Amino acid sequence: MLRQKAFVKKTKSGKVVRVVKEHYLRDDIWCSLEACKGCEHTEPVLSSTPNISKLFPLPHYIIPDTNIFINQIDMMEKPQMTNVIVLQTVLEEVKHLSPSIYKRVRDMITDREKRFYVFSNEHHRETFIEKLKDESPNDRNDRAIRVATKWYGNHIKDLKPSVSVVMMSDDSANRDKAAADSLQAASAKQYIESLDDTELLDMLTSATDLDEGNRIIYAEHLTPLHLSNGIKNGKFYQGKIGISSHNYLEGSIFTKVNGQETTVLIVGRENLNRAVDGDIVAVEILPKSEWRTTPTGVVVDEEEEEAEEESLRKEKKESTEGSSEDTVMTDADKSSSEPTPEELASSQPYAKVVGIIRRNWRQYCGFIDRKSVHTPAGSTAPVNVMFYAMETKIPKIKFRTRQAHSLLGQRVIVAIDSWPKTSRYPFGHFVRSLGEAGDKSTETEVLLLEHDVPFHEFSKQVLSFLPTEGENWIVQPEHFVGREDFRSLNVCSIDPPGCTDIDDALHVTPLPNGNYQVGVHIADVTHFVKPGNAMDLEAASRGTTVYLVDKRIDMLPGLLGTNLCSLRSNVERLAFSCIWELNDSAEIVSVRFAKSVIASKASLTYEEAQNRIDDDRMQDDLTKGIRTLNMLAKKLKQRRLDLGALTLASPEVRFSLEHDTQDPVDVEMKELKETNALVEEFMLLANISVARKIFEKFPDSAMLRCHPTPPAANFEKLEKAVARMNIQIDHSTSKTLSDSLDNAVLPEEPYFNKLLRIMTTRCMMQALYFCSGAKTEQEFRHYGLATDIYTHFTSPIRRYSDVMVHRQLYAAIDSSVSYGSELTDKEDMNELCAVLNHRNRMAQHAARSSVELFTHLFFKNKTEEEEGYVIRILKNAFIVLVPKYGIEGIVYASAKVPKGSKAENGSNGPAAGQAVLVYNPDTDSLQSTEVVPEGEPPKVQIQLFQKVMVQITIDDDLKGGGEGGMRQKLKMELLKPWIEGISVQGECNKDDPAAVAHVTALATPAPQAKAGSDKKRGGQETQKRGGKRSKA
Repeated sequence: MLRQKAFVKKTKSGKVVRVVKEHYLRDDIWCSLEACKGCEHTEPVLSSTPNISKLFPLPHYIIPDTNIFINQIDMMEKPQMTNVIVLQTVLEEVKHLSPSIYKRVRDMITDREKRFYVFSNEHHRETFIEKLKDESPNDRNDRAIRVATKWYGNHIKDLKPSVSVVMMSDDSANRDKAAADSLQAASAKQYIESLDDTELLDMLTSATDLDEGNRIIYAEHLTPLHLSNGIKNGKFYQGKIGISSHNYLEGSIFTKVNGQETTVLIVGRENLNRAVDGDIVAVEILPKSEWRTTPTGVVVDEEEEEAEEESLRKEKKESTEGSSEDTVMTDADKSSSEPTPEELASSQPYAKVVGIIRRNWRQYCGFIDRKSVHTPAGSTAPVNVMFYAMETKIPKIKFRTRQAHSLLGQRVIVAIDSWPKTSRYPFGHFVRSLGEAGDKSTETEVLLLEHDVPFHEFSKQVLSFLPTEGENWIVQPEHFVGREDFRSLNVCSIDPPGCTDIDDALHVTPLPNGNYQVGVHIADVTHFVKPGNAMDLEAASRGTTVYLVDKRIDMLPGLLGTNLCSLRSNVERLAFSCIWELNDSAEIVSVRFAKSVIASKASLTYEEAQNRIDDDRMQDDLTKGIRTLNMLAKKLKQRRLDLGALTLASPEVRFSLEHDTQDPVDVEMKELKETNALVEEFMLLANISVARKIFEKFPDSAMLRCHPTPPAANFEKLEKAVARMNIQIDHSTSKTLSDSLDNAVLPEEPYFNKLLRIMTTRCMMQALYFCSGAKTEQEFRHYGLATDIYTHFTSPIRRYSDVMVHRQLYAAIDSSVSYGSELTDKEDMNELCAVLNHRNRMAQHAARSSVELFTHLFFKNKTEEEEGYVIRILKNAFIVLVPKYGIEGIVYASAKVPKGSKAENGSNGPAAGQAVLVYNPDTDSLQSTEVVPEGEPPKVQIQLFQKVMVQITIDDDLKGGGEGGMRQKLKMELLKPWIEGISVQGECNKDDPAAVAHVTALATPAPQAKAGSDKKRGGQETQKRGGKRSKA
């Protein structure tokens, strides 16, 4: 049956056109019940023995409405929820409301064990309905759900054994109308309570039991219309908010203000206004009088949170009073109008969140705060508890559970449901438990989930696209068609030890004219991974291989990544080759690209290749070739440096793992050899050459990679810190910055230059994938590499970006190659770039978290004293980098002068209760509060680049109640310089007079009058944060 619907609409150009839509209604859409013999389905989805519950007498199938999927998706994903009929009406509404939840519903539909069946009620003659006059779209869809439920009830009423259908809806009006039609209906809560399933009950989304009252804590978010208008007229700015890892009360967005890209800070609970890390927010710039000059402090517990908020209130009050007392405020001062370029150059703007454009809420891993569980041990009564996410950027989450006591000491997953303006914290619900806290496998799963790393096994559908020969696959004669035969060349690979996914290999051949033929050969992954199949879609979703300390999460199935695509020695492999002719100065004479077949002669480690270069006795052709490549690589590198390429640094460590347990037994800094640079130079050259070729072919859709120029504000503190050493940093261009770094040498401190490069790296912007049609050519530039165009071509086994670049390059060199919109559609390419940028960033974070986890395992039950350098100053702490281990940690400095101390009794000493160290914004340092003669430096000062001695241990006093609380934390305490109240005594300072005096004072018995003082940890009074480190 064919129905037509006609309507008019206005196009973007303003024309009014008449649109006619055809709608087909059919009689052959089946119910998909196994027990139904009237329908002609061949593979029924719904079981003949469906769900049972106390609420309904007959076994039944569930028909959820749209809001059940939107609000209770975690519950619907549980294995207990099976035999579900997903109506077409509901599925289309979910797709419109939330693409991410729609994908999760589609995944459940494709999972045969879940038995979710899509019934096309909008195309069934008996279930399709027309919209009534004055009926809203929502009411029409609710009626369509009831009509389809009634049809199913009538269709299966005569089946034996008897079965029924139940409509699940949290809309009481919809349920009442269903009851009036004699339909079975229940809310999610009613239905789950009838199952007696505690886990499912905990997963129900409901804010009513968590409400804290009517006291308004936060400002109302503005409506989307207000936000849109405000952004258009320049009153508001939008951006993705990032929360500080040291202080969840501090966030920032990077946005364009007055035509200038700048970081806008948002500090304080009220100004953050319920924004969560990753949300897209709209902000309003605060008046300049409210811009801060001091950094925020480290906030890790309730007391520090209260102190920080009090500090913010005090600063705001002082700035307001100062403005009213000292100056007459103009209208410009009072308003939050767009800052001038001069204001942006002199200070960083501050703002407040006025609305949320798009939420980025997800599921969070963490633990229950023991102090929030007030029921007796073993109780299963529902109780409101507080949840700490492992990611310190996330606020505490309140949720209700009946499993509080059994979940203590566990890592659990919680999802945020809402955050009303009357609640200090967001509301959420329990999703599932991961396992015991502290267990290495549990903690590894936590870090993978926290960083959104897909780590599930490859599905059968994905594996079905692997070669049927499996490991026995070999290069066949037909594979040589359209390929060059490079098997006779002295090709070799150079990689880290233990590398099995070998992406790249090299060769060099002297030419009769004195030049060199140099080849970079890259695994031809696209021969095996075809566009659009399940393996390709899975690789695109994963985006990258993730390298953890003890394992690797592959982007491609192991058969490809570590075998058929891996360019191992002495086997023939398919490759994509970039071939140059280079002269003796390593200048490109010509370049070409070709699909090829190679047979690597050796798979070398960096050390093995370096040994060949250094051992003059080795004169075989392969070794001579490596020496020639090394000679050319040095010239390529020098030319890059001459053009302004940066040589930066990062503290990377390598663990030695015990063979059986994989526990760390040693940790050391990674050592780089000449051969590291050899490989890097030719990979860079290949990436640049390929970028030019694919941009020539696909000017609007080439997948490229850029590195934006960092804003001047990023270097302010660094410039101030090195200025006291008579060192200047000129970052106007990458060349001037490179020269500045080369000249920044302190003869008495050899590590200083490397430390400066590490800190300069942290001033850089993130390199990003982008579609060439989305930027101007001037924006293509890669700042760090000093090249006008760049891409990734050399690692297709572990990066999906390279897979796409291979496809574009093949289309560029062979006009006979057919390809689809995946290579030409600018919008699709933009979306893919966004996914890959996210996956790449998350993979880096996961790798760092893995290093952190194993560092904590290594230092467990150890106490080490090491030299370190101050690399960041905070208001109540400073961060120290320990070069020996490549680790960094926070040294807290919020101690206050105790009553009767030596400092207090001195004539110039600070008063009791005053901070031992305070932040000085002029010098970006922490300094003592003792009064000194004018012109003299502070008695004690902590500043950037300062060398200190620290004691490294693992902190057992953990937030959330010790065992099962926050993942064990690296604890750094100051040894030298000695600062009373902050430093602790160790081996290196045991003879320091001040340290000895401090210990002697601690050993002196306390006067009887103080017998009633606070006792902590078995009668020892413990100094608070600054603090939680030494017993006083």
